Amino acid sequence: MKRLIPLVLCFIFGIVMIATQFSPHPISKRVYEEVVNGALIISPFALVLATVTLIQTHATRILRRSDHWQYSFVVFAGLITMVVIGVPFGPKNTVFEWLYNNVQVPMDATMFSLLAFFIASAAYRAFRARTTEATLLLVTALIVMLGNVPVGNLVWNKLMSWTPWVDQASAAREWILYNPNLSARRGIILGVSLGVISQSVRIILGIERSYLGGGD
Repeated sequence: MKRLIPLVLCFIFGIVMIATQFSPHPISKRVYEEVVNGALIISPFALVLATVTLIQTHATRILRRSDHWQYSFVVFAGLITMVVIGVPFGPKNTVFEWLYNNVQVPMDATMFSLLAFFIASAAYRAFRARTTEATLLLVTALIVMLGNVPVGNLVWNKLMSWTPWVDQASAAREWILYNPNLSARRGIILGVSLGVISQSVRIILGIERSYLGGGD
């Protein structure tokens, strides 16, 4: 019974949500809005569950002295500080806003900026011209990057002032972006969509039950 009820609810809501997407009837739209509102109501409980899981995870790391377990104290310190300051006085108080703008925002920016170095490292490994495919990838990437970064625009403009064939290079960049690149993106999106549909059908029919914690 503990597994049967979630499976039945998943089947019912899955069929209902599919029906609402293909029916323009006002009742269908009303049902869709109610389900979305219900999901919004459930979201805070999911946030509480995520917070409890975070606490349990870092508490376990501290007890077991896992790798870099000292940083778990930083997580607890930040969590407790923001809760103590934010809950009683609200998110608009000066201290809370200062911590958010001067700690949280710079940390987010730092994390996203690190992605640039990871991408550059991956590009270096992928663009080494050891094979014909890698060479083709390298040449294509150089054409596209020169056409999209500000420095590349300066290079294009300088060359175009005395070499008329550069217009053809710029056209090649446009052709790469709007033909093979766009076709590949559409193919990937189509494949992902088919995968999502397949997985959704499996979940609705109860074939895929991993969200229940594994097992049949």
